[in-house]
Amino acid sequence: TECNPGRKYFRGRLHEIILTFYIISFLIGLPANLVALYAFSVKIHCKPLPTDILLLNLTVSDLLFLIILPLKMHEAASGMQWNLPNIMCSITSFTFFSTIYTSSLLLMAVAVVRYLGVAFPIAYQRLQKPLYPIIISAVMWLISMGHCSITFIIQHHPSLSSINSSICYENFTPKQLKILLPVRLEFFFVVCLVPLIISIFCYLRLILILYSRPRISWMQKKKAIGMALGTLAMFLICVLPYNFSHLLGFFQGQSPEWRYYTLLLSTLNTCIDPIIFYFSSSIFHCTSKKSIFRKHRHDLPRGSEGNQHRFLHDH
Repeated sequence: TECNPGRKYFRGRLHEIILTFYIISFLIGLPANLVALYAFSVKIHCKPLPTDILLLNLTVSDLLFLIILPLKMHEAASGMQWNLPNIMCSITSFTFFSTIYTSSLLLMAVAVVRYLGVAFPIAYQRLQKPLYPIIISAVMWLISMGHCSITFIIQHHPSLSSINSSICYENFTPKQLKILLPVRLEFFFVVCLVPLIISIFCYLRLILILYSRPRISWMQKKKAIGMALGTLAMFLICVLPYNFSHLLGFFQGQSPEWRYYTLLLSTLNTCIDPIIFYFSSSIFHCTSKKSIFRKHRHDLPRGSEGNQHRFLHDH
């Protein structure tokens, strides 16, 4: 039977679709993340909160992704042919994928910190030393980079020869797939599903706690709930579909045809990250107040709800 005409058309124009997404992501994501980098740096210099340090690492991860994106643009513009040295393919693939998973893990860490700040505000105050989020960030980076080192193994191991050296990390031999597919399955569970489940639990609990606190203003509740739902939506739309292709690919014995399209959603994640945290973080309130030389202090309620109020004001 003949292939569906629509599917055949999109398959033939795949490189153009990919290039368009890459260009849009680069043009929007680069300036947005540079602004976020500046803002987080200013806030950390003033008052280093755990979420700010984690979000700074998230911004750095997105910027690293955007820095290597022009190489992926070159690949797409060349009809998905890799005309650069093979080692550049491995470095680009490693950076490309490790930053995607670093972002997922850091989003999970942010969710946990926000939940602890609302659910256990007094205990949270004792955990605000910058050393803790720095260690957490380092662990997240090491986990993602350790997982994505598979790109070097698959590409350069002597016993694993590539089918087509002009295709970068896409066409694999049966030997390569025998290693890669189980590893991708582990990716799905460890660096996607686990962070997603933890994030869902933390944000849903956070929302329920906020609704039960009458002394916290509706505006603060609205801001925190919007941030929580926005982050979860981004996770479900931008991160989950691509990783679900790992699960399906394992059982099919090959990558699904639609895998590349879901990867484009992960690319758009770099544009959405700074937008969500721009409107949900007090970082930008701090910098705007600084720019117009305004100083204003609010009396905070005492006790547990007072600490929750303070946490929401700072985050």
